[in-house]
Amino acid sequence: MSRREDAKTERRHRIVTAARDLIRETGDTGLSMRAIAARAHVSLSTPYNLFGSKRAIVLAVLEDIEEFHERFARLKSLDAVERIFQALALSIRFYVEDPDFYRTLWTGVFDMSGKEVRQALARPERGAFWLSLINAAAAEGAIAPAIDAALLMRDLDFAFGAVMLNWVLGALSTDELDPAAAHAYALALGGAATPAWRERLAARVAATQETLLKLRRPADAA
Repeated sequence: MSRREDAKTERRHRIVTAARDLIRETGDTGLSMRAIAARAHVSLSTPYNLFGSKRAIVLAVLEDIEEFHERFARLKSLDAVERIFQALALSIRFYVEDPDFYRTLWTGVFDMSGKEVRQALARPERGAFWLSLINAAAAEGAIAPAIDAALLMRDLDFAFGAVMLNWVLGALSTDELDPAAAHAYALALGGAATPAWRERLAARVAATQETLLKLRRPADAA
């Protein structure tokens, strides 16, 4: 790589880091390009020249989706249903590792003015990935033939969105994120499962319910 390309890459990294740090520190996803440029110590024109738009910067901030796929590819599972829950747990792990940033990000999703964040999170490749997991489970005989895979994926998205909304509002702690999401997924998948798989999903419902109740008891006793 030439010295010029090295400098361009370094400026791009500074801009993305600045945007992520500002989101985490200010709790605001509606950052101005001026604020991002000032934090990155570059001219106001530089973010536009290197990214083109604020949405493109938000997309770059969310490039940890590539790390997600790299981590997911290294996971081993015995069946397609387990891979759905592995993918869910891996997604939640990102939030647990950096809760301030992701809580702000999801606040932007629920904020009517947070168009860039919603568009960034609703990328077609994300939907294609989750739909492929559901189709694989159907191919293994875990999902009843009458169930429409796209509608099931939408229902799972609704459940996940409800979990994230409760987390943003403080009704769920960060410790509850993983079991709450897994509980909701197990309930939804259990309703769509073939008879041979219902018992396994019912066992997951029971296990996640037990975890959630244990996490809730100390707060209830206080």
